[in-house]
Amino acid sequence: MTLLHTIHSGDTTSLFESITNDIMDKGYSIRPYALPENLAQLLLQHVTVMSDENFKRAGIGRAQDHTVNDFVRTDEICWITGNSEAGSAWIKWTESLRVFLNKRLFLGLFSFESHFAHYAKGDFYKKHKDAFKGEDNRMLSVVVYLNQFWSPDDGGELVIYDNQAEASTIIDNSVIKVTPNFGTIVVFLSEDFPHEVLPANRDRYSIAGWFRLNNSIANNIDPPS
Repeated sequence: MTLLHTIHSGDTTSLFESITNDIMDKGYSIRPYALPENLAQLLLQHVTVMSDENFKRAGIGRAQDHTVNDFVRTDEICWITGNSEAGSAWIKWTESLRVFLNKRLFLGLFSFESHFAHYAKGDFYKKHKDAFKGEDNRMLSVVVYLNQFWSPDDGGELVIYDNQAEASTIIDNSVIKVTPNFGTIVVFLSEDFPHEVLPANRDRYSIAGWFRLNNSIANNIDPPS
């Protein structure tokens, strides 16, 4: 039995069902330590042995609007392809999730793009949205964390702003903080949730990805980039 078969032979139905229900109920899902252990380990091993030359400074915007802006973000990224065992396994897992979400939620998710992200000590990504209504075709954002033995002092939390939640006098329910623990999965509606990454106090690795709709015009397919 191959490693890829082992990764995807487990029962993912329960996890996918939980993510789906969360999206329906509140628009986001946070599932600690939920990524299959063997897939998480494979991705971690891959990202930690990659050459630094594979990572490039992340920017903002797409295509001709793409710029590097140190005021907004300082992380480095490496786009994921199916050319490695880890990349192929990740793409296959996310494809299974895409099919499940389309079957249950009728979202019309067409394709998926993702990259590894490396935040060195002090790196951050200020508050932003992954998509704006009517301006992009990113539908669902997916984040997975690859950090073992992460402590509260290490920082680097993902902060999600739920503008629809009611704040109380005791707790601000509109702010959700996610510790980037190993194998934790976060999925949310790209247009609806501003978010940021707080400065990390040690090297922080994650995967960020987006399920996209089909923006084909005149039979010209708009591919992930």
